[in-house]
Amino acid sequence: MLWIVLTAAAAPLQVARNALQRGLVGDAGPWGATLVRFLFGLPFALIIFAVVAMATPDADPRFSWRFAAAVSAGAAGQVAATAALLVAMRRSGFAVATFMQQSSLPLAALMGVLVGDHLSAPAWIGVAATTAGLAVLSWPKAGAEKGAAQGALFGLASGLAFGVTLNAYRQAGVALDSAHPLFAATASVCVAQTLQSLGLLIFLGTTRPQALRAVFASWRQSLGAGFFGAAASACWFAALAMAPAGAVRAVGVIEAPIAAAAGRRLFKEMLSARQMLGGGATAIGVVMTALG
Repeated sequence: MLWIVLTAAAAPLQVARNALQRGLVGDAGPWGATLVRFLFGLPFALIIFAVVAMATPDADPRFSWRFAAAVSAGAAGQVAATAALLVAMRRSGFAVATFMQQSSLPLAALMGVLVGDHLSAPAWIGVAATTAGLAVLSWPKAGAEKGAAQGALFGLASGLAFGVTLNAYRQAGVALDSAHPLFAATASVCVAQTLQSLGLLIFLGTTRPQALRAVFASWRQSLGAGFFGAAASACWFAALAMAPAGAVRAVGVIEAPIAAAAGRRLFKEMLSARQMLGGGATAIGVVMTALG
């Protein structure tokens, strides 16, 4: 059950990374803050991989088109999901955006139905509970700003992109070396973060050079976000290499209450009774969908 420990460890690391990234959105914009996660996390990811590689001398990685396609799809999905999540956090709040992100599993499950997958009765109940919870979270208050509703949509978009990312990274780890999941996971992290860093550097360098300047001007905060991001990704990837994405996502729901506590302490955000009810229904629905 090492994957459960790794998933539980990834949750607070991810909340810490998101909190640091959220503070960078104002100057660097969502794409600049997204770059921070990957570029400043890459050195730490390489160090983690080096340690794991020395501990697994019998690893036998097999680079293939299947691995290349899976890790590229995961890398692209993670970039889009991260940028959407950061926008959602700015417009709807840290905790609410994290709850909205939990839509990744039910959305992925519903997409699977369209291509012939089947859901059990408990899983359908979970999808319904999650849908109800997300509706409560995203329903605008009387007199609410337009940005709050837009934030909810960005949160849903982030969840959908993360759903694609989870399955892509699982396939990448299995394709690279299914017998050594920790090695495959940390190697995949390095490959993905290299692709993400290069892609975002080129994109921002040609379209938003001021965002690049803001990123490097805040290098201390960026290093912190990079470290927590690399550690969280290594834990997520390793867990996904050991267990199905649905089960990993179910355990990962513990991120939601951690984010709620962080939002209250760091950003002075208070959840209303309606939001707590919606967040609770969402979390329960995700678990039921994953385990159903």
